[in-house]
Amino acid sequence: MEAKKAVKGMNQSITFTIKTKLMRIVDFRSDTVTLPTPAMLQSIVQAPLGDDVFQEDPTVNLLESTVAKQFGKEAALFCASGTQTNQIAIMVHTTPGGEVICHEESHIYKYEGGGIARNSQCSMKLIQGNRGRIAPSLLGPCLNNPKDLHLPLTQLVSVEDTANRGGGSVYTLEDLYAIHSFCQKNHLPLHLDGARIFNALVVNGMQPHVYGELFDSISICLSKGLGAPVGSVLLGTREFINKARRIRKVLGGGMRQAGILAAAGLYALENHVERIPLDHLRANQLANLLEKLPWVREVLPVETNIVVVVLQDASQRDAIQSELLKHGIACIAFGPGMLRFVTHLNIDDSGLEQAISVLKNVTF
Repeated sequence: MEAKKAVKGMNQSITFTIKTKLMRIVDFRSDTVTLPTPAMLQSIVQAPLGDDVFQEDPTVNLLESTVAKQFGKEAALFCASGTQTNQIAIMVHTTPGGEVICHEESHIYKYEGGGIARNSQCSMKLIQGNRGRIAPSLLGPCLNNPKDLHLPLTQLVSVEDTANRGGGSVYTLEDLYAIHSFCQKNHLPLHLDGARIFNALVVNGMQPHVYGELFDSISICLSKGLGAPVGSVLLGTREFINKARRIRKVLGGGMRQAGILAAAGLYALENHVERIPLDHLRANQLANLLEKLPWVREVLPVETNIVVVVLQDASQRDAIQSELLKHGIACIAFGPGMLRFVTHLNIDDSGLEQAISVLKNVTF
């Protein structure tokens, strides 16, 4: 008897058939694929609710105040996604016709549907740097002369930590302080796309409230390493968040009894932060095997929970991805000749062992 199981990738839907028995799929495509734990589901069921547009949902209010206090900020805003928090922040910080400085591989540029151009009506100054991280020394030449009428006004600098396209790379504290200093000197706000901020904090060892002092606004995802089903939080001053709340409403992001979602985020903050090093450990174990395989040219340095593989033969990328899926290992195409594997809450030691066994024995 044939059993069918569908696995959806970012850009494609793959249906495959497994004969005789169901095979467990170890899903490395992203840390967004996690499912709520039974305890997290129980916290959702028990959450007190209200109307968040009226700012009367006690669970949302608790989540916002908790995260704001944790990172030393005055206020916070619960939103549906990291893209939404990033886009709202950029809209608050800029005016139409301005310019945003960010890394050429940053999420706000590559993966948010052209939102900066559409929502903020700003241009972008793309900057280079090692593995998705802005090189502070390159910021100066990116600053437009405000007296030159031909150029847009530079209005914002945005960094991403960890950097997804850099394979989960983490900024050094020296570079972060240098970028912060540059922004302070030039009266520019500094935004952090902290989709995987807790992964970064595990590596750099900073306390959240100290780290938070470096940025004017921070976007934090609850649905990646923390394992909540949905949601992100935007942090800033009280004035900044008041403006952000209005923009969230304009974008259709005003949610009503959103405490159902916020409860999962609160549970994740209280219970899933301390387990993040396990994801890093498993990512390193996976990388150690992958770099020994004949079809792998190199593995980008692994600092957190993301493993990016560069293939010996770039043309084999889709074939390798499909073959691994047939053997119960889901990963994702990550550019020409590259595959990405991400460890997360729902990949335990047995899942990792299954993946390692497959990778050792599969041939191409």
